[in-house]
Amino acid sequence: MPKTKNELLEFLDPKVLSKISRLDLRARSVVEGFVSGMHRSPFNGFSVEFAAHREYVPGDDIKHIDWKVQARTDRFYIKQYEEETNLKATFLLDASESMHYPAKKPGLPKAGRLTKYEYAATTAASLAFMLQQQQDSVGLGIFDEDLKTYLPAAGHMSQIKAMVHAMSITEAKGKTSLEDICHTVAEKISRRGLVCIISDLFVDIDGLMRALEHFRHYEHEVLVMHIMDSDELEFDFQGTTQFRGLEAMGNLTVQPRALRDAYLREVEEFHHQLRSKCAAGRIDYKLISTGDHLDAALCSFLAARAAAVRKASAKR
Repeated sequence: MPKTKNELLEFLDPKVLSKISRLDLRARSVVEGFVSGMHRSPFNGFSVEFAAHREYVPGDDIKHIDWKVQARTDRFYIKQYEEETNLKATFLLDASESMHYPAKKPGLPKAGRLTKYEYAATTAASLAFMLQQQQDSVGLGIFDEDLKTYLPAAGHMSQIKAMVHAMSITEAKGKTSLEDICHTVAEKISRRGLVCIISDLFVDIDGLMRALEHFRHYEHEVLVMHIMDSDELEFDFQGTTQFRGLEAMGNLTVQPRALRDAYLREVEEFHHQLRSKCAAGRIDYKLISTGDHLDAALCSFLAARAAAVRKASAKR
């Protein structure tokens, strides 16, 4: 019996997804649930770039008529597109130690939720599945202090398998060195496309912006998905708590309630700076909690891309 819409949407719940151990199965479940009910590809329109106009002739598909030109000239013109412009998307996935919060405690079952890394990897794999269904190319970079894995964008069927395998076997270690990684990857991507960075962004903001501007210099569209755990966003700890630094930061024992207000102000200021600087650099920024259903992450991605396409079209 086919699943109902409500049953499919359950698979977008991180608590449900945490029970699925294999990344490829989690990603396919997300795609099945998210795409169900859609009448067209959510990526439709990404794969072509406008090149020139020519006069309409009988037999042309009317969907390519430029109605703005028709209104000005009272004649029908067809938009022509570059012959081969399939989207090339590269996902940069943070695998530093801080991305593996909340870590499983030895001898105890996992706490029924995804780590930041599992959530980010599931998001990347889900988007890659969706893109490849539209015959677009996808690639992957996994990093901490170094670029641990790099798979150039490709459209063949084995690419998703290779990406999922690389994400599944990656272990948590090392600090985040996003600035150096972005400069390295920017020089590896041969043709402009989409670069999607998925990270908790425990980095210097100015260094991050220098790195992202490198991608923009090469005219890539850039999307930053800022993944944070609900604990980090709400800081709802009670009683004396020891916090263990996950990137060589040492341990700290504090009374969380005494720090909560100041902590939340600092977090909000950090997010405000990221949003403002990304907006100034024409970079799409999305803050996502690991407590959010996966459709929130996917909708953020698609809404950002749709807005970029509309803006570009309006300038023509």
